[in-house]
Amino acid sequence: MVEYEYRVLEFTRYQGRDDVRRTLAEHAEYGHWELHRTLLYVGGRRRAWLRRRIIRVPRGTA
Repeated sequence: MVEYEYRVLEFTRYQGRDDVRRTLAEHAEYGHWELHRTLLYVGGRRRAWLRRRIIRVPRGTA
């Protein structure tokens, strides 16, 4: 079964689309996060859920 870890980013209504896009692109490129979900609230606040796969390394027998 695939396991993910999640990170939630919140953006104010005063941050432009370019700033939000740049922040998400940096997380994707350098942190290997992928965009899972976004939500735009009535007041203009944005919330984005990022996820990345957890890779478990099996223990070797010694």
